[in-house]
Amino acid sequence: MGIVYAIANQKGGVGKTTTAINVGAYLAEAGKNVLLVDIDPQANATSSLGIDKNQVMRGTYDALLDILPASNSILTNPRLNLSILPASPALAGAEIELVALENRENCLKNALIPIVDQYDYILVDCPPSLGLLTLNGLIAAKHGVIIPVQCEYLALEGLGQLMITFNHIRTRIYPGLQIRGVVLTLYDSRTNLANDVVREVRKYFPNQVFSSIIPRSVRLAEAPSYGVPISIYDRRSSGAAAYRSLVEEILVKDLAEVPLEDLIPSWKDSRNGR
Repeated sequence: MGIVYAIANQKGGVGKTTTAINVGAYLAEAGKNVLLVDIDPQANATSSLGIDKNQVMRGTYDALLDILPASNSILTNPRLNLSILPASPALAGAEIELVALENRENCLKNALIPIVDQYDYILVDCPPSLGLLTLNGLIAAKHGVIIPVQCEYLALEGLGQLMITFNHIRTRIYPGLQIRGVVLTLYDSRTNLANDVVREVRKYFPNQVFSSIIPRSVRLAEAPSYGVPISIYDRRSSGAAAYRSLVEEILVKDLAEVPLEDLIPSWKDSRNGR
């Protein structure tokens, strides 16, 4: 069974999509079969891989509302060895339509069940909000949530709100919700504030903060406009080195902590091409 992580933070501009894209790309480069799931109506993950979101005729929206199986909407980039369930413009209305559905918080989890065995990793890029779409992403994340935290003061305030939400979900909806790790992003070593935030986050999340820190990088910011991850755009940059290090860290932690049956691929029907 594939490892499913959500990449989530209700605060925008913290490097959430950048983390999802580049972690996915380096996992694929390490030989893993990876699926990105874009459940953000802004479709930034979709656009960051060079896909025109306005040309996406089917995607996460159709899977969430059980209009089409998720497998019917997955796009694959052979160059990157990376797949994506893209966001389409229709996803903007999904939040409202989900409200009327029974068991609405489990729609994404149920949509991924038929395909979860086909991938080593599934990464869910959540919207910068705490609505129904993000709730679906969190509940689908069987193996935990990766939280990108910007190295700025306001990020600390947002963490408090995020943890209140997590505790509410654990208490009332999904007791199994766990934090896989916290990624410090947009780090500027020249400022005292950034170093203060690093210390505070590590104090707030003892033993849960990844050692790899993602720097503030022009090259990381430029890569999405070219529709490629940093591993393709500029693999010698500091941002590329940081994400490569982060993925190495994730792989080592998964080997040590994730149940063995979730790390060893199961036999799959060869007729499905998997």
